[in-house]
Amino acid sequence: MADLTLDTLIDDGNYLGSERARLENKILLDELERKKKARSLAVPTDDAKVKARLREIGEPITLFGERAADRRDRLIYVLSQINAARGEDAMQVDEEESSEESEEEVEEFYTPGSLELLEARRRIAEYSLPRAQKRVAQQRLDSKIPLGRIIDIRKKIFAEVRRFAELGSQIGDDRPISQVRFSPNSQILATGSWSGNVKLWNIPNCTPIRTLRGHTDRVGGVAWHPQATLAQSEDAVNLVSGAGDMSVNLWSFNSETPLSVMKGHADRICRVAFHPSGDYVASASFDTSWRLWDVATSKELLLQEGHSKEVYSVEFQEDGALVASGGLDAIGRVWDLRTGRTAMVLDGHVQGIFSIAFSPNGYQIATGSGDDTIRIWDMRSLKALYTIPGHLSNVADTLDTDDKTGAQEAEERKYRSGLYMASAGYDGLVKIWSADDWQLLRTLPTDGGKVMSVDLSNDGKYLASGTYTRNFQMFAPDESVAV
Repeated sequence: MADLTLDTLIDDGNYLGSERARLENKILLDELERKKKARSLAVPTDDAKVKARLREIGEPITLFGERAADRRDRLIYVLSQINAARGEDAMQVDEEESSEESEEEVEEFYTPGSLELLEARRRIAEYSLPRAQKRVAQQRLDSKIPLGRIIDIRKKIFAEVRRFAELGSQIGDDRPISQVRFSPNSQILATGSWSGNVKLWNIPNCTPIRTLRGHTDRVGGVAWHPQATLAQSEDAVNLVSGAGDMSVNLWSFNSETPLSVMKGHADRICRVAFHPSGDYVASASFDTSWRLWDVATSKELLLQEGHSKEVYSVEFQEDGALVASGGLDAIGRVWDLRTGRTAMVLDGHVQGIFSIAFSPNGYQIATGSGDDTIRIWDMRSLKALYTIPGHLSNVADTLDTDDKTGAQEAEERKYRSGLYMASAGYDGLVKIWSADDWQLLRTLPTDGGKVMSVDLSNDGKYLASGTYTRNFQMFAPDESVAV
């Protein structure tokens, strides 16, 4: 009888704990919804009208050091609080403002592209269509795997993920580590630092191989050529980096200086990405644009606008047909590289988007934001599927597993790809999530106050994180960890 009572108390405690977690998540999501509604409020854009509206509702028309944009944001915040108190969803648009907007003509405009861009679009279409067909055919085969077999594979993989533990920590540079990325063969780790250096490290010993010097300001993004360390010559382009000096540098393995320096951006460069073909590079910048570059000629092919604030993140779909960009305007956009059109707008975050990642299934996207959440988007329904209250502070990086296969049998390898994802937050934590029901699998503390980047090796054996405290950490499954 005592044992039964104890079991009942344990069950009640677990139930209360899960209820408390659900309640906390609901409070967070309700607050995010309020902020989302605040972003949709119709307020004047003219600074004089903003001041007049503030005076009308009894607020100071300006604060010390406040800029026009900050003043408008304050007006939006105050109006959202008033609406919340009244139980209203939106404020009425000023008649004067709405009449002015109605008089404006909405016109489509196009920027003429070069013949090089036209040829690139044609080559991208020829490259991506067979890959998409192959992916869809594989997904049809995967759908025939018996449910019992899928459950067994899922349990095995998640048990392995839950055993991740820290192997060690290494001082990576003199300034914060902005990004970490494993090489395609999983034997080298590249780190980008605010010192302007890109460093290469042996895995798993974390001994330095080479320091690539060429940037004069903080490195924001690092990316490997898809065939680097596999079939790519060491003398050819193997790595790309972007930095605050407004340059995109292409690197080989045999030199500490860049093979090519691509200039064109008018402000700091954040993230960079290689197209799956290896022929093109994308770069996201604080100049409110992302750009597409030809690796062979080192020429700019496309300057893509569409964000109202700085563009922080950019990533290619594995097929190669699409590219996604995330901005500090809290908006993400998915672009069709073959036509130049917008395929989807990711509108739901209330703070800037710091990271963006395509799922290997080709139609889902994960975005990490300054509102501390991760959102999962579905391109088939053109809407957000799920919101994960991921971290207690900014979600700095997200990564969907892409063919993290290890030595599993063929059937398991097919299903494993895209089954879990990792995120890094400014709360000092790395978290691993299931990618089918988005539940937390593992939380990994680091020795840094802010985790700025995370990556998983292609063989599934290692996880690396880069932190604000100049360190990077290595994690691997530990059999001694209880599941």
